Amino acid sequence: MEYIKDKPTHSEKDINLKDAIFVFSSFTFICLAVVFALIVYDVLTIQSFLSFEKPIAMAICIVAASIGLLLFGVILTRYIPSRYIDDTNKDYQNGPLLGVFFLMFTGALFEEILFRGIIQNLIYVFIENQWIAIIATTVLFLGFHIQYFKKTIMLVNIMVPSLTFGWIYFETNNIFVPFLVHFLMNFGITLLFKYNFIRVKR
Repeated sequence: MEYIKDKPTHSEKDINLKDAIFVFSSFTFICLAVVFALIVYDVLTIQSFLSFEKPIAMAICIVAASIGLLLFGVILTRYIPSRYIDDTNKDYQNGPLLGVFFLMFTGALFEEILFRGIIQNLIYVFIENQWIAIIATTVLFLGFHIQYFKKTIMLVNIMVPSLTFGWIYFETNNIFVPFLVHFLMNFGITLLFKYNFIRVKR
């Protein structure tokens, strides 16, 4: 009697991670095309999107904001019972490390180019007030995370980072700064959960 080895099957979680990475990557390219068009038609300038005129401010913002937001996430985790945390935030951290890395990377890149690079910049072009642009963009950022509306404490968990991303973007005029902070915050918190350095409150 012949025995046939079962082919290794991918878990639904692995497939979902790959699908999410593909979607984020695709939308990132679309957003980059929009930014390119806005620069070509003089709506935005390359200096307002990708300036390297303030390297010290960039470094300080990346380090200080990443550490501050990571601590903010850890503190919230210690006080928020698990029933108030969205299920997707509990699931993806159990995926393979490389998959989680690329999910965090592409997700942060897409969101920062869309919200800070396009939306916040366009609001500022028309309103010419930085804080109105930051707050309006944060409201839209909250709306984008519609899954959190049933667990409103999660909105605080993204509102504070969003305001921070918007502020450090205008401070540095370089989209890589909020992107790196966003990525380091998300990936750092995920690693802490994944390897049980922190756990949600029961």
